[in-house]
Amino acid sequence: SGMAPAGAVPVAAQPPAQGAVLKVRTDRIAAEIAARGGDLVRLELLQHRATGKPDENFVLLGAEHAYAAQSGLIGAGLPNHKSMWTLPADSLELAQGENELRVSLEAAIEGGGKVVKTYVFRRDDYLVDVEHRIVGAAAPDKAHAYFQLTRDDKSPAGTSSMMMTFTGAAIYTEQNKFQKVDFADFGGKDKHATRADNGWVALLQHYFFSAWIPAAGEREYFTRKLDGNLFAAGVVLPFAGESLTVPLFAGPQEQHRLEKIAPGLTLVVDYGWLTMIAAPLFWILEWIHSYVGNWGWAIILLTVLIKAVFFPLSAASYKSMAKMRVLTPQLMKLKETYAHDRQRMNTEMMELYKREKVNPLGGCLPILVQIPVFIALYWVLLGTVEMRGAPWLGWIADLSVKDPYYILPLLMGVSMFVQTRLNPMPPDPIQAKIMTWLPVAFTFMFLWFPAGLVLYWTVNNILSIAQQWQVNKMIESAGLKAH
Repeated sequence: SGMAPAGAVPVAAQPPAQGAVLKVRTDRIAAEIAARGGDLVRLELLQHRATGKPDENFVLLGAEHAYAAQSGLIGAGLPNHKSMWTLPADSLELAQGENELRVSLEAAIEGGGKVVKTYVFRRDDYLVDVEHRIVGAAAPDKAHAYFQLTRDDKSPAGTSSMMMTFTGAAIYTEQNKFQKVDFADFGGKDKHATRADNGWVALLQHYFFSAWIPAAGEREYFTRKLDGNLFAAGVVLPFAGESLTVPLFAGPQEQHRLEKIAPGLTLVVDYGWLTMIAAPLFWILEWIHSYVGNWGWAIILLTVLIKAVFFPLSAASYKSMAKMRVLTPQLMKLKETYAHDRQRMNTEMMELYKREKVNPLGGCLPILVQIPVFIALYWVLLGTVEMRGAPWLGWIADLSVKDPYYILPLLMGVSMFVQTRLNPMPPDPIQAKIMTWLPVAFTFMFLWFPAGLVLYWTVNNILSIAQQWQVNKMIESAGLKAH
């Protein structure tokens, strides 16, 4: 196919001496471009606070993770990310009233001519065009361009074992769809799509990502391990004609932006195997948010909505539990009567259930159906950058981190305790003990959960209590036989 193999991309770990840098500033980002390689070596997001440091901005690309966006040309005498480039200034800023800022660097081609590398930054945008243009010379035959993202393999600050979030690469093509690549698998044989005529390559972490998104045309994707715990993921393209532009996205995983940029790009918000449920849940949540303007209230309204959808199922479940509650004295009596004869006791219990039209498992099934929805919502609230730093009210200043005073988890525990009291106590003493301790275990587990998720669970419990209490009252006053 005449493609230069990815192996032809020059290997250079980020050299310690980067030489001069050019500072660039727009309404959304503060960036640094190094003379060495003409690489984007630092990118600060002005609209996002640093994890755990509310007075500092979030830095995506930068020295802390040796994280840079690199590019260059492959071919005799052509400059690449090891060459020195001439910077046009010390600093440039997007002017008031201007919508784009063009930053052009130059490097000589051996034997005459030069390459002009231009970064185009735009207002209200995290998408930067990176253009290579050959001036005063013809492009050598079979020239190629490469665009790569380099980084160490450490997870960003604030990730914990309680929250399974992915740090690594992703490659998307129409044929192979979305493929994640662990740093450990970089340079492995065919762990991902390599040759294609579409798609993009990205480095992902919790809430943020960077990606090279070439226009349609043949390309080769690669991942490789570099020296000094550095890893590179990138793409090689044929350089035909005198110029080539590839957009670079570096910023937050805001889905309303991503769906407009490239097919499959919203998949960087990774809901795992529950995407089918999670994606529509987020869509509804975002829709509610567009009316109420607060993610906390949006979560509460979504909870009410989910509860309403599951109402018929829950009603059946609560009816079944309420009947079991009324039957408990009779069941206890059977247990005493046939204590010595288990077989007979079971038969009599089954007879009783049949006579009273009670399904002893009726209480569990509707609960089980709701579990995937709960887990999917967990991924939505954990994974979406829209929740990051989103306040609800009062002491909850950020729905994506734990409640600082543990008020919500304790309320959740109390609501769960009330709920177990409304249910029939299982006749089996071990099960009864488990039911008693469950609220305690859950409260402990939920102490560290994102506040948004605890809010959902608490509201869900309170709605369940109201519904269960209502059903219990109906059934107890009507007596069993009527149902």
